[in-house]
Formats: sequence, C-alpha cells, structure tokens
Amino acid sequence: MHVLVLGAAGMVGRKLVDRLLRDGRLGKSEISRLTLHDVVAPARPEKTGFPVEVLAGDFAVPGAAEKLIAGRPDVIFHLAAIVSGEAELDFDKGYRINLDGTRMLLDAIRLAGGGYKPRVVFTSSIAVFGAPFPEAIGDEFFHTPLLSYGTQKAIGELLLADYSRRGFLDGIGIRLPTICIRPGLPNKAASGFFSNILREPLAGKEAVLPVSEDVRHWHATPRSAVGFLLHAGTMDLATVGARRNLTMPGLSATVGEQIAALKRVAGEKVAARIKRVPDPFIMGIVDGWPRNFAARRARELGFTTAEQTFDDIIRIHIEDELGGQFVN
Repeated sequence: MHVLVLGAAGMVGRKLVDRLLRDGRLGKSEISRLTLHDVVAPARPEKTGFPVEVLAGDFAVPGAAEKLIAGRPDVIFHLAAIVSGEAELDFDKGYRINLDGTRMLLDAIRLAGGGYKPRVVFTSSIAVFGAPFPEAIGDEFFHTPLLSYGTQKAIGELLLADYSRRGFLDGIGIRLPTICIRPGLPNKAASGFFSNILREPLAGKEAVLPVSEDVRHWHATPRSAVGFLLHAGTMDLATVGARRNLTMPGLSATVGEQIAALKRVAGEKVAARIKRVPDPFIMGIVDGWPRNFAARRARELGFTTAEQTFDDIIRIHIEDELGGQFVN
C-alpha cells in the first residue's frame, strides 16, 4: 500500500507519520511506500522497512497536485491547511491554501483516469459550525461558519462528498476537535491558548490566558487525533453512506475546568504560572465557536478517544511529550 500524507510536517502529521512508521501497516495492509509532503520538508526518517519519499513545496500551485498523485497513492491523508487565526488575518492566503489547494487535489485525482480511486481522509474542523448553538450539537446541525477558516473547511466537506458520490474517489472528512495539549511552540491558531495555558506551565514557563475562564470548548488529544485518522483510513465507508463528513468525539470543558484539572494533576504552583491578559481579537473569534457535541454517528462508526476526563488530557501530554515529568 502506498500512503501519501499532506501536511506531514505539522504536529498531527508528524504524529501520524511516526505511527505509520512504527506499525509498518495501515489496518490489515502492509505499507510498501510512504510519501510525505509539506510546505517545509518533513523530517526524513532514519530507518524504515519501505521507501519513504520526502517532498517540500506549495501544494496549491498549478500542477503540484498532479505530481503528488503521480505515484497513485492508495490512501491520502489531507492535513494540509493554514490555521484559523492566520486564515482570518490573511483572506487570500486562507482561500488559496485551504480551498483552492483542496479543489486542485480532488480534481487531480478525478482527472488521473485509469480507474484510480484512492481513499482520501480530509481533516475538517468544528469551525464549520457557527452560533447560536444548542446545548450539545447533534449530527443534524447545519453549517453556518462564522470564520473564513470554517467556511473554507465547509466547502471542502461539500466537495469531498460530491466527488465521492460521483465515484472519483472514496472520501471521508473528519471534523477534529481542538487538539489539546499541542506539543511544541505556539502557532497562529486562535485556539492555541487552550494548549498554551497547560503546556507552558508544565514546562516551567508563564502562559497568557486571553479569554474568560467561562469559555467552553471541545477538545481531544493528539493521541486521539491519530486514532481518528487511522480509523478513517481503514474503515468500511459503505457504512457511512452519502454523508461523508463526521464530527469526531471529544471532551467539552471550560477554561476554568482545564485550570482545575491542571491543579489536580500538577499542583497549584504550576497553575499559578497562568497570566490573565484579555485579547479582544481572540475573544471575538472564540465567541462564535461551538462548545459541545453529541458526535453520535462517529461513535457508532467506531471512532473513540484516548481520554475520558480533562485530567487524562494533561496526563497523556506528560506521558507522551514530557517523559512522565514536568517542572513543579
């Protein structure tokens, strides 16, 4: 099996690639070739049991998508995107990467010919939903995104479903919760503070909280995100039907509940490193975000999370990223 990962240098992309390299297979199929692509070259693995090609470039320029699928990958994980805050600040860049790049990829597959019909796993976002919200958003809730990023992802979902309906590809879109705790450095995602206020204090650093502790949001760990992707890449899509886009399971929590969990797991001294500095720009974006989901269809189709409580989210980060230790 040939697997292509777009956005392989991103946080979730790196973790997915690590898992594919470790397992050497996707589901029941052994991986025979792995192609990694991002705007910056993904890290080249040192030892593998199969060929790994590492590519760098802008996948949203004309002709790029055709080159990426020239080797006819069997499964394509499409994680390539610019994040919410950057898409909101740079309108043209957001639409060029998040929408035009996706359309070029799907069209390249459509025009490849020869019966080529790969599995395409598209990472969408809960940003496709906009306020006002019910207490828990069900699978029937309509799309009314309040951000350019959410609009771009919603259009991508529609394209994926239509190209799948027409038989050009076998696609599934997974709406990821906000991934928490994200390892590494802060990025331009408006949701980044959800991770920052936990990751930085655990590393002995001060963190800035730009919103009220009453803000509620939908979360999942990087470990769960990789599990979602692997299941989407191997499941029987006949069970999904024509509605190819699913909201992934997660955990709803307020910022205050996040901080309380941090105190329970790591202590008051660690939590005291959080500094409250309101940011009107971030607050304005967060006001239109969804807070809680039922995610019934995804659970019935076998998608599961690695965490049951927010304490688990923090413990998983300490285990996976900090070697079981944090700065007290």
